[in-house]
Amino acid sequence: MREEGRVGPIEWAAAWRPRAGESVCGDRVLVTGAERAALIAVVDGLGHGAPAATAAARAVEVLAARHTGPLVELMRASHRALVDTHGAAISLACLGFDGGLAWIGVGNVAAAVVGAAPGGPSVRARILQSGGIVGYRMASRLEPRTSSMRPGDLLVMATDGVGEPFVDAVELARPATEIADAILAGHGTDTDDALVLVARHRGTPR
Repeated sequence: MREEGRVGPIEWAAAWRPRAGESVCGDRVLVTGAERAALIAVVDGLGHGAPAATAAARAVEVLAARHTGPLVELMRASHRALVDTHGAAISLACLGFDGGLAWIGVGNVAAAVVGAAPGGPSVRARILQSGGIVGYRMASRLEPRTSSMRPGDLLVMATDGVGEPFVDAVELARPATEIADAILAGHGTDTDDALVLVARHRGTPR
């Protein structure tokens, strides 16, 4: 399955599939516009099948309704909404049209900023996650981290059904849809739901 779109100068694509033998996927993505920024969320419902899909869908619903709020408040709102579910791992990123990047993560959704380098694509920054499960146990203090993206850089986010190092499958010249498909095909496992999101910053609009 695949979804793609554009928010201002941010081009994005996501590819996902359920665990082998399952008909529904517990991994979900949300990309929506905020004020001169894109809110990007990748949600991995705990486990797989219908319970995981229920938790992920509820988190996406909460995030979509509150998408202009601060990242910490978005995570706390998700935590409150998921208390009667199996919970989820969630990574959130706010990518500004000017290239500014703020992120926060709870659980094992991996993310990295990948850019061009002399020897090929290189990881310029990694989104660090706090331990815990959204909806079950979360740190009382959450601190967003900040970085930046240059025109042409990619933000790559992947659930734990995608093995590392997924940056090996990145070819910066290819469209975001093809990069997401390649990472999922090359690094996705059959033992869990798997989702990859790729967002490219096309440069600040004039």
